[in-house]
Amino acid sequence: MKLNRILPLMLLLACSISFAQQGKKKVKKLNTKKVQMVDSIKVSKIAEELPSTVIATTIKDTLIYDLKDMALARKKDSLWLKELYKSDLFEDIYNSVANQDYEPVQYDELPTEVLKQRLKELDARTPFKVEYNTSLESVIKQYLKNRRGSIERLMGLSEYYFPLFEQELDKHNLPLELKYLAVIESALNPRAQSRVGATGLWQFMYPTGKMFGLDVSSYVDERSDPIMATEAACKYLKSLNNSFNDWDLALAAYNSGPGNVSKAIRRSGGKTNYWSLRDFLPRETAGYVPAFLATMYIFEYAKEHGFAKQSARIPYVATDTIKVKQQITLDQVAKLTNLDKEELEFLNPSYKLGIIPVVKDENYMLRLPLTAVGTFVNNEEAIYTFVQEQHQEAEKPAPELYEQPEKIRYRVKRGDYLGRIAEKYGVGVSQIKSWNGMRSNTVNVGQNLIIYPKKNAQPDIASNNVPQSSSSEKVYTVRNGDSLWSISQKFPGVSVQNIKKWNDISGNNLKPGTKLKIYKG
Repeated sequence: MKLNRILPLMLLLACSISFAQQGKKKVKKLNTKKVQMVDSIKVSKIAEELPSTVIATTIKDTLIYDLKDMALARKKDSLWLKELYKSDLFEDIYNSVANQDYEPVQYDELPTEVLKQRLKELDARTPFKVEYNTSLESVIKQYLKNRRGSIERLMGLSEYYFPLFEQELDKHNLPLELKYLAVIESALNPRAQSRVGATGLWQFMYPTGKMFGLDVSSYVDERSDPIMATEAACKYLKSLNNSFNDWDLALAAYNSGPGNVSKAIRRSGGKTNYWSLRDFLPRETAGYVPAFLATMYIFEYAKEHGFAKQSARIPYVATDTIKVKQQITLDQVAKLTNLDKEELEFLNPSYKLGIIPVVKDENYMLRLPLTAVGTFVNNEEAIYTFVQEQHQEAEKPAPELYEQPEKIRYRVKRGDYLGRIAEKYGVGVSQIKSWNGMRSNTVNVGQNLIIYPKKNAQPDIASNNVPQSSSSEKVYTVRNGDSLWSISQKFPGVSVQNIKKWNDISGNNLKPGTKLKIYKG
């Protein structure tokens, strides 16, 4: 009987069912030459029906760990994820607030009398002064007429963020409607950065963030941490409301600073109504509260205006955190848990370089979908062994000059960071810094870097992984038990992303007998 026929039976006998909420089960460390990750979906139809499995066995000194995604089917493809989570809305929101046009807008679907009645209802159930005026009507109708697609995407993102916001706002006894403030502050993009350096969902400047306990380091920007930044925003908003005793003025002060609001009050002759102060405030702040109220109105009456929400990939309550025990990259987590890199970046936005560090007296967490938490916890030892081996390989000293490959000049693109560039060329971050005389890990778009690629480094993802002229094509036939990850490990320098691009594959499932093109060289 062939090995690929008896393997499912061997693995099934060796498997043990384990759930994340039952605690961590350490896998006994074995003296192995290689750690190989395989997908149990391809191993056995029986194993596929189990809610969570950890399969451990040895065949010819090879330890095989199953890192099966536990419970929910991954129904949304990566292209949809990128569309929902892409961060192109921030500039649109920022410009609409700063350069708001209050000219009348023809929008017959919302008669003025209907709008007046709904605003009156909103005013009755919120602590904000929701009064009808032609300026607010103009903003609402502009949004409804010209920005429906953007608003639908924001509503999709709100499905993830709003439960988190409401939890913190409730804890601080603040109006739950303040959740809409993050929509106009950052377009719900935790990595949004304004032209003056304000960062995160709640757009904290560096000094204000420090004042409310948000630290920034080379690896981590806590202003981009959704939970920590929301807690800081709650404290700041509460202090502003205590100072002005008026939520409209507190919002204006959040945007332009309490000093500008105080000066506007003095210049107006002591008026304290926001709508009476608008002419004395900075232009952006003059459009800020109308944008907030318009956003609140549209979200509260989304059904009446026929908005179809794009649901979040996973709700916030379906995620959990794990404290990492040694430095690990999001790229490595993506490979080892079979999750999309875009999803991991979305769940862990505060890690500036895609690296989760381990620092004394700091508790840096990895946030994962609940379906992947058990996978990670039950395979911690194998995961960290794999990460350590990768780190040791990448950080080996550069070859002697007579062995050193020909250098290349790499131009930094948007979204690049040193960890990603280093992985692309099979070198270490410290090596790139040494070759380029760099003291920090920061790189800028358009910056040129000198790199000595590892001989079998993967082709450049930015060029769609088109093989170079020196590459040779090989056809690989998928076997029972194969996964994209296990196949990529058979060919040095080839990644899962390479195989997907070369063969126009969007998902992760493979059928035995499928022919795959692999390029080496």
